[in-house]
Amino acid sequence: MSGSPGAAPGRLVVCPTPIGNLEDITLRTLSALREADVVACEHTRRTRILLDRYGVSASLVSYHEHNEDRRAAELVERMWTGEVVALVSDAGMPLVSDPGFALVRACASAGLAVEVLPGPSAAIAALVASALPADRWRFAGFLPRREGELRRLLEGSEETLVAFESPRRVAATLAVLAGIDPERDVAVCRELTKVHEEVARGQAAELAERYGSDPPRGEVVLVVGPATVGRAGEVGGGMVKGLDAVVRLIEAGARPRVAAATVAELVGGKANDLYRAATERRAKG
Repeated sequence: MSGSPGAAPGRLVVCPTPIGNLEDITLRTLSALREADVVACEHTRRTRILLDRYGVSASLVSYHEHNEDRRAAELVERMWTGEVVALVSDAGMPLVSDPGFALVRACASAGLAVEVLPGPSAAIAALVASALPADRWRFAGFLPRREGELRRLLEGSEETLVAFESPRRVAATLAVLAGIDPERDVAVCRELTKVHEEVARGQAAELAERYGSDPPRGEVVLVVGPATVGRAGEVGGGMVKGLDAVVRLIEAGARPRVAAATVAELVGGKANDLYRAATERRAKG
């Protein structure tokens, strides 16, 4: 423990914690927690359970969404006296849909060192478990509650989308997605690393039906694959040339379903997706 007036500045150590299974904590994180002068955490009781499991007798201070700014200023002052502060959230990596941004930003602005340790992350675990493309993806945090905002987020995405969702809203969210793109690939990742871990993979329509009658329990991460229409017709520069070809064939007199099936066979993808997209484009004029 190093804090004292006139000492060299301390630092912040961002420590990820297990997302379910307490055995997933890393040796580096345990070492950092033992060496810290103070551990800033969302809920002291919950963090104490983890620390007691490994015999870590650290000093705890609450740091949550309701006191972030005030506590960040206090912790920065402590670091200026030479103290080392460890930051944890209830589960996973701090700042990723959890408190911590104000503190990291305050440290960066003050010129204090920030060390980030690798470790558990529900978003990464779900992305890998989903068996969906992981070369291009984005994290959306918690999904918006308003349907209009949700639709804008889900429509036409060309990369895999990873998001947290309340188990009570999973069925409704999947129903919205099914209305946009019923064949969109989805994975519902539930209770990751815990005893009742489950990864349900399928298309939006079938998973919407499944969870509509049997809502999931526990913590859920949704992983939504790229839009099927975009995948089917995307050829360089982001242009959906397959869709353009279908529309031109229809305008030249071809039957819509025949045109869609022909183009799908040539460029890959699903004829139903091209047919639906072409029909929507022509309806819009």
